[in-house]
Amino acid sequence: MALFLLYESASGYALFEAHGLDEIGQNTEAVRNSVSDLNRFGKVVKLRSFNPFTSALDALKQCNAISEGLLTDELRTVLETNLPKVKEGKKSKFSLGVSDPKIGSQIAEVTKIPCQSNEFVSELLRGVRLHFDKFVGDLKTGDLEKAQLGLGHSYSRAKVKFNVNRVDNMVIQAIFLLDTLDKDINSFSMRVREWYSWHFPELVKIVNDNYLYAKVAKFIEDKAKLAEDKIPELTDIVGDEDKAKEIVEAAKASMGQDLSPVDLINVHQFAQRVMDLSEYRRKLYDYLVAKMNDIAPNLASLIGEVVGARLISHAGSLTNLAKCPSSTLQILGAEKALFRFLSLLVSFLPSWNGLLGHRRRIRPFLCCKTENSLLFTIVVSGTAVKTSLHVFRALKTRGNTPKYGLIFHSSFIGRASAKNKGRMARYLANKCSIASRIDCFSERGTTAFGEKLREQVEERLDFYDKGVAPRKNIDVMKSAIESADNKDMEMETEEVPVEASGKKAKKKKQKAADEGDDMAVETTNGDALEDQKSEKKKKKKEKRKLDQEAEQNVINGVADGEVKKKKKKDKKDENGEMVEAASETKKKKKSKS
Repeated sequence: MALFLLYESASGYALFEAHGLDEIGQNTEAVRNSVSDLNRFGKVVKLRSFNPFTSALDALKQCNAISEGLLTDELRTVLETNLPKVKEGKKSKFSLGVSDPKIGSQIAEVTKIPCQSNEFVSELLRGVRLHFDKFVGDLKTGDLEKAQLGLGHSYSRAKVKFNVNRVDNMVIQAIFLLDTLDKDINSFSMRVREWYSWHFPELVKIVNDNYLYAKVAKFIEDKAKLAEDKIPELTDIVGDEDKAKEIVEAAKASMGQDLSPVDLINVHQFAQRVMDLSEYRRKLYDYLVAKMNDIAPNLASLIGEVVGARLISHAGSLTNLAKCPSSTLQILGAEKALFRFLSLLVSFLPSWNGLLGHRRRIRPFLCCKTENSLLFTIVVSGTAVKTSLHVFRALKTRGNTPKYGLIFHSSFIGRASAKNKGRMARYLANKCSIASRIDCFSERGTTAFGEKLREQVEERLDFYDKGVAPRKNIDVMKSAIESADNKDMEMETEEVPVEASGKKAKKKKQKAADEGDDMAVETTNGDALEDQKSEKKKKKKEKRKLDQEAEQNVINGVADGEVKKKKKKDKKDENGEMVEAASETKKKKKSKS
């Protein structure tokens, strides 16, 4: 059977044909030894065709498709034009060797070309890669290295740019920084309290909040200068007038020692630093809330932004969290407790060896999770003995297995009773798993599902406390889908009038621009205005003549109505000559009458 080799280089697709290979004599070791020698390897493997890429962008596209196991149109045309045709219903007399089994299965499914990927093919492709520049004569020295370098850089940039978890990384870094800031602010606030208490020890009992204490310490500085005229300013800081008066009275009778101006300056600066850190922590929290509403809106509305961000951070990404089952999500963050169980298990291994009669190597590993306890499988010489982990803990501490990890910080676990905390943790982990999968794989971002899942958790709490039966999951999901569709319809209807109003505004702007253009034309054409004025003067003169003629007609006994008609007709006439001709015809009619 003939063997063809597909090699995807940085400069194009290459097809090689292997000659003189017997199926029985396909020895991997012999091929591995002969690969380094070009003379021996060139007799077996020969180039059949080489199709270069058209551009660097095309090379990147083909590389992305090959890495994902997809068959592109270019690769399909290369294979169909250079390989023998496969007849339906008959066994093919050749096969195609590929490096990746994924692309091999895709080629076999689409083109019906039989593919294989094994150690023998891998060794042949290794030889092709080693001597590729020798097989393709048109390549100059250094061209292949430049192509590989450029394609490697562009492929890495594309992977970083189009990383699915790139937004998750921002959330992970933000929650890490938030936790670090909380620890730092707490330690720095305690240092401010301890430092300033040497000067004003009574202030610690009056002001409990760390940020407020640093603000008050910065404002007071020297307690000897604190008087009653500063009570309004203290009231603005503390928010309570009685507390401000209490601080002033305590400062008068304080037992603290006096500090030098240099020490007070240092305390003042350190308190300012603590305040700045607290302000930055608040801004960072707002940023985290906004990011979580964009990335995982349903998870954030169900369990909260901070707890949801901690779950994503602990899992590594939103995709990894969506892949976790609810049982894993339930104890996510409780690894220390599990390691304690492992240590307990290891401490009891000698007793197990004694029970077995002789010392053997025992290998424990986590196999599954049941309703009540984590099960460990102890493999002893091929014999599997399943033991409940709570047995080992009961032997030493009489305690239970961990029922919750990071989700313990949720308010639902705190509101549940002691006997229902485990049930509530299991139910909440189930809903969090659903919400994370919706956020990860849904195309539209909506909080409808998270709100409905939160309602379900509330109903479950009422069921445990009062016995009220909760709704079914299918009914809740149907209502969530309907509410999500309604929100989408509302968004579409809101966008339509906005576009219409925009069009109206554009029309108004065009009209105003046209009017402005007309005004500009009028102001620029001064000569035209002068001509109009001269024409108006002429018309006035003609009207005066007509009035004089009308007076004469009245004297001759002509009716007033006829005179009015004459005036109207004469007003319509614009040219003076036409007006005179009309007046002459009217005079003739009068003489006849």
